[in-house]
Amino acid sequence: MRFAAPAAALSLALALTASVSWGQQRDPSPGALALITEGEAALEAGEVQGAIDSFEAALALDPGYTPTLIHLAEAARAEQLQGKAIAYYREALVRDPRNIAAIAGEGEALAEKGALAKARQTLAKVQSLCGEDCAAAQGISAAIAAGPLKPVQTAEVTLSEEQKAMMN
Repeated sequence: MRFAAPAAALSLALALTASVSWGQQRDPSPGALALITEGEAALEAGEVQGAIDSFEAALALDPGYTPTLIHLAEAARAEQLQGKAIAYYREALVRDPRNIAAIAGEGEALAEKGALAKARQTLAKVQSLCGEDCAAAQGISAAIAAGPLKPVQTAEVTLSEEQKAMMN
């Protein structure tokens, strides 16, 4: 009984400390930071696969660093893999539900994929978090206005009459 009050105070202090530190962003490990920097440079240079390789290696080195998922999502969008990008953004949002970069990226990817109603819902969420004039809200608005990306067309093979006759 004499330890009940100090134990309650100690548990309250630990709970508050844990909840404060949980919300803070931490730095990545030095190896992961080097790979993230390498991936960003590769993505800027248009070497999307090299960027993806660097970001995946960084994620393997430091799996708890959430911004790496956002970098992977951006690289997936550069490859026009909106579905994969949305999956990365959603994984980042599981870790940090108020991450504006992840929310905005998901909204842009949804718009590019053609899910305009969901993109508008995401836009409303971003506007409630940072206002209508923030860059994240403007990015989603622009993606909605641009509409879905056109699917990449593969080359069509046209056969001559002689080739068609040979196939029959």
